[in-house]
Amino acid sequence: MRGPDVPAKALDARALAALAANPGCSRRAILDGAGVDKARLAGALGAPSGFGQSQFALTRGNAFEARVKADGGAELLRLVHTLLDPGAEPPAAAAVPDLTAHGPEGRTARTALALREAVRAGGWTLLDHPMLALDVAGSLAFLEPDAVVVHPDGSWSVVEIKSFPMVDGAADPAKVGAAARQAAVYVLALEEVAARLAGEPEERGGQEPEERAGEGVAVPRVRHRVLLVCPKDFSNLPAGSAVDIRKQRAVTARQLARLTRVEEIADALPEGTCFAPDRPAEELTAALEAVPASYAPECLSACELAFHCRERARAAGAVTRLGRPLRAELGGLATVEEVLAAAHGESGDPDDPAVAALRRAAALRAEALREAREAAPCP
Repeated sequence: MRGPDVPAKALDARALAALAANPGCSRRAILDGAGVDKARLAGALGAPSGFGQSQFALTRGNAFEARVKADGGAELLRLVHTLLDPGAEPPAAAAVPDLTAHGPEGRTARTALALREAVRAGGWTLLDHPMLALDVAGSLAFLEPDAVVVHPDGSWSVVEIKSFPMVDGAADPAKVGAAARQAAVYVLALEEVAARLAGEPEERGGQEPEERAGEGVAVPRVRHRVLLVCPKDFSNLPAGSAVDIRKQRAVTARQLARLTRVEEIADALPEGTCFAPDRPAEELTAALEAVPASYAPECLSACELAFHCRERARAAGAVTRLGRPLRAELGGLATVEEVLAAAHGESGDPDDPAVAALRRAAALRAEALREAREAAPCP
């Protein structure tokens, strides 16, 4: 579907968070599930998007992350201890296991093994760029958080390192929210690992998790407060903040569970549908039009195809381009033409609350304009 000899673009946590935020968009679901490079596709359509980080921002972010993790992650672990687990023993000598392995599957298995060994050993353990797997709508996504910390009590915490500043102890709420949604995806993936490890029989005895817990063996627990690390006041010094992601986790889990399976979307497509970026723009446009999209202004900061979908939504007069809250208020009125016709009394059920509200608003507007004309001085 993405074209012959075209490598698949792997799903990451940022893409999954955006997908969960717009579960009604079958277009994004099929493209992400098929591993289509949406940035190249948008360029082939003549609607390239500025979505993503600049090379300067990536370089700055990598340099900041390296500083945070220097000296075996001493500063990072200090922030975790201070902000997430102050009652635990200080992380004087934390383990930093080697997670290198062949391929994402090998790294995922190595990460699970390291997590199990860390729980058994006790103490602090820092996993630098572990690899996690999460099943999404029938497709397996491999995720790589910045870090995962295992606490002495056997619990696990996600660490997100971002390059946007934290000024006077607070960062941009929109960016913090995006980081929280991304961390929620990592938490869901970790919970799957914890569930598998908790269900594994011990090498000695084959006891159930509850029996092992009774013997003092810690059952893995994923904490729902994550550590967000950002530069302090535009410097290169790290500052941390504990972020409660319980709400984001619940919403993301619910939305990911509602996603239509990729196979169901693919079965409804015409035979031979292909999204290879080397195809003519007309052919690619027709292929995309075969898949329903759900555009909203929020897509501009989350999807590489946002500019293309915005133009198509404008051409169709779709009200979704005005924002999801307004679309929800309009009920069954899906286009601007339908909204104007209902407001002017040309169509629509008068018993429909949305139609009644539109007509009332149109009457009030007409009355205000009439009073303004009457109050205006004669020329």
